[in-house]
Amino acid sequence: MAQEKAAHINHEINAPEVRLIGVEGEQIGVVTLEIAISLANEAEIDLVEIAPTAQPPVCRLMDYGKFRYQESKKKHEAKLKQKQVQIKEVKFRPNTDEGDYNIKLRNLISFLADGDKAKVTLRFRGREMAHQEFGIRLLERIRDDLETYAIVEQFPRMEGRQMVMVLSPKKKEVKTAKPKEIKPRELKPSTTEKDSDTTQDAESLETNITIETKTRADKI
Repeated sequence: MAQEKAAHINHEINAPEVRLIGVEGEQIGVVTLEIAISLANEAEIDLVEIAPTAQPPVCRLMDYGKFRYQESKKKHEAKLKQKQVQIKEVKFRPNTDEGDYNIKLRNLISFLADGDKAKVTLRFRGREMAHQEFGIRLLERIRDDLETYAIVEQFPRMEGRQMVMVLSPKKKEVKTAKPKEIKPRELKPSTTEKDSDTTQDAESLETNITIETKTRADKI
């Protein structure tokens, strides 16, 4: 792997003039290389060529040692965050016994849980080639047993004397939050309704009194 070329600094820069950027990122403008180096010396920092192919080249006033350290640290952190997806292979036979099957199945689950793809290889020997349907059934069983963990990226196919199926880890389902149940509010009677009810009660009472008085008068 070719090593990354280091940036030219100070007198390593060959251009007669450069477009200069200050320490705080401010644009100083196009100046001669001598002036740029002089400004770097006054500030006790370096003149670093950050865009050598530009016309004129772009340079910046900065602490080059600190700059290289920070860049190296950023690359290292980015590398740690990156995960290269690998394809892990697990081999089966058409007559794989139950105990061995369960062990291999756990290995597949472990690979998929780590975010890797899994290549399931089923090897046929001799007369087993005449009964490939047994291999298909076994791969279908593996597929069904791993339904929670994987999806089939490559369906079973023959490659020479072996049958191959590739599985990819299934993305985790995002659970949708259920909206909270809102209980209906009890509506309080308005003032108008209260007044109406009071009026109706009064009228009913007055009617009852009138009827009772008339009944007594008739009896007399």
